[in-house]
Formats: sequence, structure tokens, C-alpha cells
Amino acid sequence: MQDFLANWADAALTTAGFFWTAFWAFCLGYVISSAIQVFVTEERMRETIGKAGPKSVGLASFFGFLSSSCSFAALATTRSLLAKGAGLVPALAFLLASTNLVVELGVIIALFLSWQFVVGEYVGGVILILLMWLIVRVTRPARLIERVREKLDADEGGSPEKISDLVKSRRVWEKLSRTYAMEWQMVWKDVTVGFTLAGIIAAFVPAEFFTWLFPGTGQEGDPTFLQVLAQAVIGPVAAFFTFIGSMGNIPLASLLFANGVSVAGIMAFIFSDLIVFPVLRVNASFYGWKMSLYIAGVFFAALVVTAIAIHYGFAITGLAPDSGASQGLPEPSDRFGIDYTFFLNLAFGAVTAVFGWLMWNARGESGGHHHDHGGSSWGEKLLRSLAFLSFAWLAAGLVLRLIVGGN
Repeated sequence: MQDFLANWADAALTTAGFFWTAFWAFCLGYVISSAIQVFVTEERMRETIGKAGPKSVGLASFFGFLSSSCSFAALATTRSLLAKGAGLVPALAFLLASTNLVVELGVIIALFLSWQFVVGEYVGGVILILLMWLIVRVTRPARLIERVREKLDADEGGSPEKISDLVKSRRVWEKLSRTYAMEWQMVWKDVTVGFTLAGIIAAFVPAEFFTWLFPGTGQEGDPTFLQVLAQAVIGPVAAFFTFIGSMGNIPLASLLFANGVSVAGIMAFIFSDLIVFPVLRVNASFYGWKMSLYIAGVFFAALVVTAIAIHYGFAITGLAPDSGASQGLPEPSDRFGIDYTFFLNLAFGAVTAVFGWLMWNARGESGGHHHDHGGSSWGEKLLRSLAFLSFAWLAAGLVLRLIVGGN
């Protein structure tokens, strides 16, 4: 019983650490998404990345490289791009780049794994975008895209504001704050449940369980091609049940690698942050389940091929990383400190507070656009209940942590 309570306390603190690490990235992504919705016209977006040409895909990938690495924030921005007339391939290129090509992700990979995986992440990110482009061209989902645009047009409302009005009109700031709040409203339940489950898994499930999932681990010699293929396929399955996010899954990946999982399995696991259930559900709320599953299928096929290519690329060049370089998961309390995350969270906490104040003062006014993403459905009610249960679990666990830490 005492071990269970200690693990409960660690799970709650781990979840809190994930929230703390990701908060500023969420805020940054939602500010960008809100600004796109409020200020960018459809005509301008179509001119910039409206078609799946090399220039559009390159620009979208570059914008993704400059954006937040948070999966949920990237999803919101991608939806805004599509709603404003961006092409499907450039929008998905932005999504893949924002979760695979950002600088901070490379830093985390270098800390927990090795420089080879940093190379694999960036080279693999480019390969993912190219393969995604090829698969979309081959499958030609024109009718599906048309239905998605109709749904997005119904969800969007109001006319874009001129940038010149930014400092002239308080109404513009109020509209921006309402849009920002709606971004949070659409994902807070998924984030809460997903991060809570990630903390529970990190605290209660031993690393040996996950390595058991991957055939060929712990054996002498290199894995066979079928074992490499199996690990590349199982990597996304493991990620599906251990969702932490594009940043948070790196420590768990380092544990898997230290226990003998191949490069293909690790890269597939890292690349899978965009096909886990909370992400599928958010995409379904944006575009419907058919498009959500289509995007997941495209990403799954692309990431499996990419992971295998990186695995054998390292093997052929003799650059295969040593599993001894893995650093493992940090202690839950180590996530909190006076570092760049602390100051960024303070800054974006202040931004959120200002937006909240603007919304409060404008709460009696109408205007803006409203999203209805099935708030009365049984699935939404179930998720809301799970989110509140998660809050209760976390609160009790943090209290236990104070008690355990005080003894």
C-alpha cells in the first residue's frame, strides 16, 4: 500500500511537471492560431500556401520550424491555416515540421538520447514531409477536403481585422482574447486526461513492459528486417497508449532504447505524437472523424517507412548510436526549476491573464465566432467526467507528495 501511495504521488508530480514544461508552448501556439484567425484573410493565405507546390510546402515547413513544438498548439494552428484557405499538403507540412523540426526538440533529444537521434529527427522530419506529400498526391482525397472546408467555413465566422487596427481598437484585442479562450476550451479535457495518463504510466508501468512489446530486444546480434519492421509498427502502438507529447515522450524513448529497442522502433515512437488518441480526437472535432483517421493513416505510413530508412541509414554508414548513451527519465521534482521554462511560463501566464481580463470586461458583448464541437455528446460528457476525475487524482496525489516528502 505504501508503494502504491508513493507511486501515486510520483505520478501526480510527473503530470504536473509535464503541464509545467508544456504550458508556455501551448500558449504560444494558441496566440499564433488566434492571430491567424483574427487577422489573416483567406485570400492572403491562398496566395502564400494555397497550393501544394515546392514553394508553399517549403514556406509552411519553415513556419512550422519557427513555431511551438507542442502537438495541441500545432493542431490548432493547422486548423486555422486550413480554415483560411491553405492547401492540405502545406498545412500538414506545417504540422509535421512544428512537431519534428523545432530547435527545442533537438535539444531534448540530445540530452536524453544522442546526437545520432538528433540527426535522425531532423532528417526524418524532412523525409516525413516528402512522404506525406507523395501519399496525399497518390490518394487524392479531393472530395474529403471539400467536405472539411465546408465544415470549417461553418465553424468560422466574422471578418478578419486589419493589422493596423491592432493598437487602435480594444474590440480587436477582445476578439483575439475570445478566440484564444476558445482554443483552450477545445482541448483542455484531452490535455488533462492525456497528461494524467502519461504520469500514471511513467510512475506505475516498468520500462521492461514496453520493451517486451518490441520483438528482438535483448537478443544477441542485430535484429532481422522483420523485427525492425515490427518494432517500427509497434512504436506508434506504444505511443498511442503512452501519450505525453512531442517533448515529453523523449525521456520514455530513452528508456526504451536503453533496454534494447532498435533505432527504427525509437524513431517510430518519437514520430508518433500526431497519431495518438487525444490528437485524433482533437482533429475529429476540427474536421470530422473521416479526415482525422485519413491524416493518421497518412502519418502512420510515412513514419514507419521513415523510421526504417533512418535505422538502415545509420547501419550502412556505421553511425548507429550506442544504447549506453540513453539518460532515462528525470526525477519528477527535477522538472521544476528557475530556468527558461520558468520565465516563459510567467510571461505567457501574464498574457493569459490579460486575455482573461479582456474577456471578463467584454463578456456581455456579442460578436466573434463560436465553435460547437459536440459539447453535449456522450463522448464529450464522458471525457469531461474523466477530466474532473483527473483533477481529483492529481490534487490528492500532490497532497500525498507533500506528506511523503515531509517524512
